[in-house]
Amino acid sequence: MSQTIKLYGKMLTFSRLKIYENNLIDIKNQLQQMLDNNPISNELPIVIDSEVELELDTLIDMLWSMNVQPIGVVSGVLNDQAKELKLAIFPADGKRIERLPNTDKPSTPAPQSEPAPPANQPNDKTPEVVDAPVQAVATSTQSTTLITAQDHSIKLASGIHTQMLRSGQSLQHLGGDLTIIGGVNDGAEAITDNSLHIYGRGLGRLVAGATGDKNARIFCQKFNPSLVSVAGTFCLRDAIPAEMIDQPVQVTYDEENGLIFTLLKQL
Repeated sequence: MSQTIKLYGKMLTFSRLKIYENNLIDIKNQLQQMLDNNPISNELPIVIDSEVELELDTLIDMLWSMNVQPIGVVSGVLNDQAKELKLAIFPADGKRIERLPNTDKPSTPAPQSEPAPPANQPNDKTPEVVDAPVQAVATSTQSTTLITAQDHSIKLASGIHTQMLRSGQSLQHLGGDLTIIGGVNDGAEAITDNSLHIYGRGLGRLVAGATGDKNARIFCQKFNPSLVSVAGTFCLRDAIPAEMIDQPVQVTYDEENGLIFTLLKQL
């Protein structure tokens, strides 16, 4: 039998069910084999990522009968059915709504160094860790399409955006840290391949290390994102430790523990 589906990603927040054919019997048989071989995956929350049209309501009923919990779909051929069924629609890899340029000119590339967290204090202040780092429930995916520069001849550097990112807007930057002065609203996203600094409230989707930089970090004055990601490992708002919400936070990546959240305090 040819492969009909592929299930991948750490089962921590959710996993993605990739569907290549619309034969529900084959889907059920192959998924059941996976569940039988890995009982811990039962009651598994998943996002459906289908490349083909199929009867979404029938698929969902089948998944629930198998003790698998569908929580939404990846944007694509199932969007209309998902809207009718009131399911969440997650953005497809690499698909963005509105791309914004930096509102300030790029600065001169700086040498690699420890990025400083945002704060409304003079620059001579230094951050102090006031709570022990907290490991969050996170999901790692290898399916993310890496963001690439459209013109590789352009010498990219750290960027600054001085306005608020509104819902539906996406700010993507390569080649250096990205600093946002105005904050990020729900429904917006800020993406950089290095570290991300937010001088304000960070809602929406916050992504650092988009091309796999495991040393990238996120600094946010008021942290409450719908999704946060560093180096391809991400988690949703419900999985972020409650004590981090609306606080000044640093997010880092650890090979063994995934995302690490640390409260910051200005001296």
